[in-house]
Amino acid sequence: MGRGFYISKTVAVTCLVATAGVLATIIGLTVLYAQERSKNAELLPTTAGPSTTSAASTAPSGPKEPWDYYRLPETLSPVLYNITLWPRLTPNADDLYIFTGHSRVVFRCVIETDLILIHANQLNLTKFDGFYAKLNSLYGEAAPTLKKTWLEVPTQYLVVQLNDPLQPGRFYELYTEFVGELSDDFGGFYRMEYFEDNVKKIVASTQMQPTDARKAFPCFDEPAMKAIFHVTLIHPQGTVALSNAINYDPVNITMNGESFIQTSFEPTEIMSTYLLAFIVCDFAYIGTNPDAAVLIRIWARRKAIEEGQGNYALEKTGLILAFFENYYNTSYPLKKSDQIALPAFGAGGMENWGLIIYGETALLYNPGVSSNGEKEWVATVISHELAHMWFGNLVTMRWWNDLWLNEGFATYVSYLGADYAEPDWNVKDLIVLNEIVSVMSVDATAYSHPISSKEEEILSPDQINEVFDSITYSKGAAVLRMLSDFITETVFSKGLHTYLEEFAYNTTGNKDLWKHLQMAVDKAGIALPHSVEVIMNRWILQMGFPVVTINTQTGKITQEHFLLDPESVVDTPSQFNYEWFVPVTWIKTGGSEQQYWLLNKEATNAELVLGGSDWLVANVNMTGFYRVNYDETNWERLIAKLISNHQEIPVINRAQIIDDAFNLAKAKIVETTLALRMTTFLNKEVEYMPWETAKRNLNYFFLMFDRSELYGPMQAYIKKQVTPLFHYFQNLTVNWTKMPAKHTDQYNQINAISMACSSGVESCRELTSGWFKEWMNNPAVNNINANLKSTVYCNAIAAGGKAEWDFAWEMHRNTTIASEAEKLMLALSCTKEPWLLNRYLQYCLDPEKIRKQDVSYTFIYIARNPIGQPLAWDFIRANWDYIINEYGRGSISLASIINGLTERFSTEYEYKQLEQFKEEVQAKLGSADVTFDPMLERTKANINWVALNKKPLSDWLISQTSGI
Repeated sequence: MGRGFYISKTVAVTCLVATAGVLATIIGLTVLYAQERSKNAELLPTTAGPSTTSAASTAPSGPKEPWDYYRLPETLSPVLYNITLWPRLTPNADDLYIFTGHSRVVFRCVIETDLILIHANQLNLTKFDGFYAKLNSLYGEAAPTLKKTWLEVPTQYLVVQLNDPLQPGRFYELYTEFVGELSDDFGGFYRMEYFEDNVKKIVASTQMQPTDARKAFPCFDEPAMKAIFHVTLIHPQGTVALSNAINYDPVNITMNGESFIQTSFEPTEIMSTYLLAFIVCDFAYIGTNPDAAVLIRIWARRKAIEEGQGNYALEKTGLILAFFENYYNTSYPLKKSDQIALPAFGAGGMENWGLIIYGETALLYNPGVSSNGEKEWVATVISHELAHMWFGNLVTMRWWNDLWLNEGFATYVSYLGADYAEPDWNVKDLIVLNEIVSVMSVDATAYSHPISSKEEEILSPDQINEVFDSITYSKGAAVLRMLSDFITETVFSKGLHTYLEEFAYNTTGNKDLWKHLQMAVDKAGIALPHSVEVIMNRWILQMGFPVVTINTQTGKITQEHFLLDPESVVDTPSQFNYEWFVPVTWIKTGGSEQQYWLLNKEATNAELVLGGSDWLVANVNMTGFYRVNYDETNWERLIAKLISNHQEIPVINRAQIIDDAFNLAKAKIVETTLALRMTTFLNKEVEYMPWETAKRNLNYFFLMFDRSELYGPMQAYIKKQVTPLFHYFQNLTVNWTKMPAKHTDQYNQINAISMACSSGVESCRELTSGWFKEWMNNPAVNNINANLKSTVYCNAIAAGGKAEWDFAWEMHRNTTIASEAEKLMLALSCTKEPWLLNRYLQYCLDPEKIRKQDVSYTFIYIARNPIGQPLAWDFIRANWDYIINEYGRGSISLASIINGLTERFSTEYEYKQLEQFKEEVQAKLGSADVTFDPMLERTKANINWVALNKKPLSDWLISQTSGI
């Protein structure tokens, strides 16, 4: 950060708030937050004295001051901000990129206080007569004078002590000037660098969520502290400035003798600080007619726009917005929807109101280069972010403990919006694979957590960041899907409408959502065993989920907390004793779907009893968030049915049966060989979901045994099962010359080729290597099908040597298409040459070769290669200090790297290595950076699983592959 910088008077007088205009706005907002801010009074101190609660703090034990608490007191409520920022897109004399700015925040005093706490982090604040701020009253009289100001670093506050108290009901204005570093850490107001035509370019962009608005300007940085924002940006000639609202006409100004553009924006709607966004870039856009009711624009690098990579996003954005307007029965609340693709971004997308920011692969689609999966990713991410425009932005969770109200909901309905935009894809079914199956493996550990926590448990920025995980997103989506199913989608959407209507421009908690859904349920006359709130509290306030066991001989049905490691100790108490209200659905041979509410640990239902050779499948289409176990007779009948006529069982349930069996086996509830027998029908299966589920579960077997003598029999079994699928797609595509018409067939064609090549199916390796050689012989023309590129690149590089690797590296370096660069980055990790993998690891330490935001992925990709895993593990440990010092916490995910490196760990020696590394790392960094306990638990579970299953697995595989 620069030192001693002083913002110029020219900037200081730009876009001042007129007192009369401020008062006119304030009068209409005087009571906006009184109710909301009073709801947290039991958690937060006022200046009357220290809090008597046990709110977390970094301060030493003993009496605490208000600034020692992470949560703001109830005393003040912001109304509007007027912010002017001037980012420098070239480095200064100290080789730093900086921004300068000033901010005026108008706030209302709610409770008499002589203290102002406002968030400010990593800002160099200018002093006025020895103080970091100026205070004005908006009522004509003199404001209280400042007694003392300072920056409280642990809790990230600017503290302003006053000689006299502020008066309740009155409005004041706090003025600050500051300098910040436009760093490359993807947080707050930051810079992003990229190359175009061998020229380095800089974009100044923002990522405020969850607690980084305070790095851009002093603010009341909590979601319930909503306000109106007036933004002005000063930026270089040749660039454009964007923010949440529509801009006024830019004007040319002179600063320090140099010409700049000043762009001011219309005031925003009332919103949270984390949704504020502004960008300075030289991008181009395509958009709808400016006279349209909602202006839609897609922004990206000029070349990307010229190549038509934004056309698909523009086409689908209008459709998805229309869907959500109808789904919520609420109009889109803004005048415009800008969506911008950055060459580098720390997430898929960020739902800033009116200015959504994406990584390029989440917004841009090139029909000649991008795959079917990448097209689906664009559609679902756009749908996810647009869903937030109402659910999250118009109505916002009160505090981060209920982040799932934003993210779980947007994840669920993103599939509905994408399904509307692409009705032929049947994308709603894919939520089972993409979200539900994946998060079940996380939620079935002792280290999981409830979807919703108590407010006092989520206070510090570190704690808030930890909430952004798969439990919040994917499990949140899963339980909402389950709720929508048992109350019906129509009733669900009607409840959402009244919820949005009542709480527009305000904040809520989960009880508010349950209240409105209950109103819709009552109006529709739907009978439930308990209220929506009582049912759903079992799913959101305790971690985990049940395994439901059905005995088809007696009709007995039971539930118990499902844990992948039955020996793990769950030390997280549950007020519900790990018991759920479970909507159990099932179908029998030739029968229709039935439902039964399991409300206790066990019950008996005569409808579950089978006769003759009938079979039963529960959890129809996997709408419930639970696993299912059966008596031995029904398991055997399901195996027989799958082998004889698998189409009689719904395709989602074929996938579910496989996934349940493998996970039940891992939990020692059924035999591992039973799970393997569930895959024997696959040589007749051609649908994607069962194959994908089997592949993912069998991947664990390969992780455990691909370095052992079992690898050969495992490979032979896969070859036996996948060969018919390989030939099926060879015929379907007329010897690989056409694309399958069905969306999921395009996915399963990838599985067919990938698994066939890895298991040694004749002609597969020749096929992929041949396609790659054709490209190498003519680099300007790549005829490899876009869907197949990832698997072709990987298999060709695995079968090849230095020439293939070097060619792929050059293509990776030179491509201007982000999705193509990602495919090649992954494929480079597939080589079998240790020296090439070591070279790739070295490249990770050079930001000119591997971008900082790609380093985590590259390490993990290399570790997935059985040859690369020990190389990556040694490399990370040897270079740990350098990686931490050079990359820090903002650019890479330390936890994800270590998690990826240790997936294969299954021996006592590896366990001890991990323990030793934990001690070394935590001695240097503390425990906040990497949580090793789940990885150690997983390693111990792997050790036990291998010891238990190696012999029976070997015997079964040999029996299945003898004579091949």
